[in-house]
Amino acid sequence: MNTETAPFPGDLKLRSAGYRRLTPEIARVFEGSFSQLHCHVEGDTLYRGVYAVLMFPVTHPNRFVSLRYTDEQDKDQELGVIEELVSFPEEAQQAIRESLIKQYYQRVIHRIYDIECKFGLLFFNVETGHGPETFVMPWRHDRTEEFGVNGKVLLDSLDNRYIIPDVEKLPAADRRTFLGYIYW
Repeated sequence: MNTETAPFPGDLKLRSAGYRRLTPEIARVFEGSFSQLHCHVEGDTLYRGVYAVLMFPVTHPNRFVSLRYTDEQDKDQELGVIEELVSFPEEAQQAIRESLIKQYYQRVIHRIYDIECKFGLLFFNVETGHGPETFVMPWRHDRTEEFGVNGKVLLDSLDNRYIIPDVEKLPAADRRTFLGYIYW
């Protein structure tokens, strides 16, 4: 990867790490053939079949977007990082967001109706912003992450994310049910 084609924030550590910042001035992101994401980098080349990955998917869903591609040896490579998605034209933002939707499944939990524990797994019956859902999560501390001050992110068995923005704001019965299993 040619890191000399993009401006760096002056930090030599970033340059030596191979970090390339993608900005609208040097990178044109667009939907190409077969609805694939493409990126042309000034002074470099056209990358076809690019996909987007969030570096901080929960805390910064519109910042720090890594654009990646698969090279000739079938290895994933990072093309560069978009620090602020909103700095790109609306059409490019939409194409990148569509790529992200393919990578992530994320729901916000509003209610917890039931949690059942069987075989080391937690079976959740919840209400999300998209309606009622059920999911299965291994009952392990590494399947939950902190979210803000009082929130939690639950990672189900398929690594989908279920977010509780503030456990304290759940209805009392829902909170007791949740804390009966997720007490860490």
